[in-house]
Amino acid sequence: MAKIPQELSLTTEQLDELMLASWNMRVATVGPKGRINLTPLWFGWAAGSIYFYCRGQKIANLRRATACTVLVDRNERFPELQGAMFQGTATILEDAEAENADPNMDTIRLQMGAKYAGGHGESAEPVRNQASARGRNWRWVRLDPTHVVTWDNYKLKR
Repeated sequence: MAKIPQELSLTTEQLDELMLASWNMRVATVGPKGRINLTPLWFGWAAGSIYFYCRGQKIANLRRATACTVLVDRNERFPELQGAMFQGTATILEDAEAENADPNMDTIRLQMGAKYAGGHGESAEPVRNQASARGRNWRWVRLDPTHVVTWDNYKLKR
C-alpha cells in the first residue's frame, strides 16, 4: 500500500478535532461469503479507540471476524478533503458487565449524548447515552486501531 506523505497527514490535534466534530463514520465488516458490509453510523472517540452502538448484520459479521475498517472524512471537493481510515480489531461489549468494565464507556456515553442530543442537529439539552446491550444483536462495539491513515488535502501544494 502506498503511503501518504507525513506532511499531508493530520496532526494529533487535527485528528482529535475531526473525530470529535464529525457526526458520521462508515464501518466496513466482512459478511458471509466474503462480502463487504459498509454502513454509516454515529460514533464516539476516546483514548484512540472508536465506539459505536449497532445491531444486525454488523454484529453477526464481527462475531465471525473481528477485523473491520472505519472511515471518517469531511468536505466534498478534492482540495478540501480531510479524513482518517482506521483498520483494526473490534470488540463487541456483549453485556452490561462488559460495558461497565470498559474504562472509556462513561466518557463515550456523555460525549455521544452531547454530540447527538436531539438526534438530527437541532439543539437540545445533552443527555447521557443510555444504550446498552439488549436482545441478540444490539451491542456497543469498540474498534482498537492497529493501522491509521490520515490525510489533509488542504496541505497539498497548489
